[in-house]
Amino acid sequence: MKKVNIGVIGAGSISEIHLNSYVRNPEVNLYAICDLNEERAKNKAAARGAQKVFTDYRELLADPEIDAVSICTWNNSHAEISIAAVEAGKHVLVEKPLCRTVAEAERIQQAVNKSGKVLQVGFVRRYGSNTDILQRFINAGELGDIYYAKATCLRRLGNPGGWFADKERSGGGPLIDLGVHIIDLCWYLMGKPKVKSISGNTYRQLGNRANIQNLAFYKASDYDSSKNTVEDLANAMIRFENGASLLVDVSFTLHAKQDEISVKIFGDRGGAEIEPGLFIVGERHDTILNITPQVDQLGFDFTSGFQNEINHFIDSCLGRKETRSPVEDGLEVMKMLCGIYESAEKGQEIHFS
Repeated sequence: MKKVNIGVIGAGSISEIHLNSYVRNPEVNLYAICDLNEERAKNKAAARGAQKVFTDYRELLADPEIDAVSICTWNNSHAEISIAAVEAGKHVLVEKPLCRTVAEAERIQQAVNKSGKVLQVGFVRRYGSNTDILQRFINAGELGDIYYAKATCLRRLGNPGGWFADKERSGGGPLIDLGVHIIDLCWYLMGKPKVKSISGNTYRQLGNRANIQNLAFYKASDYDSSKNTVEDLANAMIRFENGASLLVDVSFTLHAKQDEISVKIFGDRGGAEIEPGLFIVGERHDTILNITPQVDQLGFDFTSGFQNEINHFIDSCLGRKETRSPVEDGLEVMKMLCGIYESAEKGQEIHFS
């Protein structure tokens, strides 16, 4: 059986987990790596046996040997490269967020539908083992009708700087970088209801806090403490057409005691936590039960989650499965993210038709 020839566009930090996951898949031939920094691309290609190196993604897409690509570039290039890739006949796995704006997302969707190619959005938490387990309980009706979810991802000190802190390249701050994960995870587990209205707030009170000492945090490769044009906190209430609601807050930096991640969903028959670890609350014989599944991984495991995502993408490229995170879902999540920013800017609730 011919292996799937993969090209990875963008050789920054997130590409590492893509590259390693492709190498571990026996049906993949890691064929090419592309990056504006040729030396970086060459080093990663040499380390993993990729045959070709490019500095222009258009040249990579013109190679007829390549079947599919991972897009691991700055957010402001996601739309342009995704559209070019499907038009060149390649399947696409594009890192989250799908892009920066709803208009870009709509153009991507149109190109994907016209091409007939697979486009999988990098909503990696959909592919976690804890998500799979909880989804089985939900599908079996154990939680009943889910009407409320609450999601938090707060960093006390964690503005990565560089392109993450440049709104032109990133599209936003913690909301579009961190919030995209927890908003999508809740929405996915809630059954992907249609959005009715959004009320959101964003704050730029603390900046990147480059003055702080004695507490380490991740810094982008192009970290520059002098520039920061993104929010440091966002929160929102999202209402859905079925009456359900989602409350979310995210931060890059906040005067908090510690970092915090928490994702909870509530139904009329039971509830569940999926972050920081899987936990289910049920009711039997007029008694409330706290249920801790006996599984290898209660929380999201970064390595296995990405491996599952890559494996699913390859299965989709080979026609064995439908992608679990299609372009249509990427568009709907962009509507939520942009709706929060719009509501915050206008100082009023945003309604969807």
